[in-house]
Amino acid sequence: MKILFLGDASNLHSTLATALRAMGHHVVLMSDGSRWMDTSRDIDLTRESGLGGALRYVARVLSLLPSMCGYDVVHLVNPVFLNLRPDKVKLVFDFICQHNRSVFLSALGSDHDVVKACLDGNVLNYSEYMLHHTPTQYLASAEGAAERSHSWLDPAMERFHRHIISRIDGAVACLYEYYKIYSSIIPDKLAYGGIPINTQALKPHFITTEPAKVRFFIGMQRNRSIFKGTDRLLAAAKAVTEQMPHLCELDVVENLPYNEYIERMLGCHVILDQLYSYTPATNALIAMAQGMVAVSGGEEEFYRFIGEERCRPIVNVSPLIEGDIEQKLRWIVNNKAQLPTLSRMSREFVMKHNDSHVVARRHIDFWNEILTKKQKL
Repeated sequence: MKILFLGDASNLHSTLATALRAMGHHVVLMSDGSRWMDTSRDIDLTRESGLGGALRYVARVLSLLPSMCGYDVVHLVNPVFLNLRPDKVKLVFDFICQHNRSVFLSALGSDHDVVKACLDGNVLNYSEYMLHHTPTQYLASAEGAAERSHSWLDPAMERFHRHIISRIDGAVACLYEYYKIYSSIIPDKLAYGGIPINTQALKPHFITTEPAKVRFFIGMQRNRSIFKGTDRLLAAAKAVTEQMPHLCELDVVENLPYNEYIERMLGCHVILDQLYSYTPATNALIAMAQGMVAVSGGEEEFYRFIGEERCRPIVNVSPLIEGDIEQKLRWIVNNKAQLPTLSRMSREFVMKHNDSHVVARRHIDFWNEILTKKQKL
């Protein structure tokens, strides 16, 4: 197949592209490298600041339009897949639909339906925005209040979003949460892909024996710590390491490029990531693939969704239960003899459910299913 990825987030499309090429497909990735992560891409779409940067960016997008034609599959990272106003993105989107066999969407991150569902508090028991029907600390903050009134929710954005959703051939959810939200929007055009992890490039560093001291690891995103709940994870980890300094320690990094981030986490035993998630996301999965144990989202309904009954290595923490994070971290320290077993199960889990070739195959099967249906119409 001839495949074009437009945009990237947390290395998802870059990892998919690598796997698809290894499987014999022709793939082109146009992105800004997930901004500071600086992930690999074939064609750079970074927008520089200022008026000059904006003008150069528009000129570059226009010059690339001929290169966005003739693909079997065009896969968008988000409804707003370019760093332009929605009305301008809509023009490019319509052009893409006219000049390619199919257009798909990765269901990940913020968009109109995701933000609306999270704020409603009816689809998910918790999210970055709401705990049941109570606003999170993020939503109560000035930044969160601004996002609540952000254009994701205004009528013009809703019309734009409906236009995109009505014309795409399908969407692939990278997390269970997004699948749950989108299943009420486009149930007949939806698949679960999962987050792809290049396990071949991530050699395992298993915890082979009970460590004398448990080393916790947290990767911070500047200006996103409250949104991701990293502030609460960090506070709990600091409290536990201060209470038990002879048994555990903490390594904290912030906004590192992808390759540096991978190197820095090596040597740690436990990663803390994504408090408001039902499922392990990219950082947790990368760590698990290397034999680290993840403190993250590992809800029962997620395990049921993926059909996993035995291999359940994620230490699930709930944002709904006061003191749950500290309790789980103390459990890890007091039961560190179990870390070698959880370490091997973590790698096994990622190989089974999130290896990039496994996720790529899900995408290919879904794309082919939709393309076959289109041919029969």
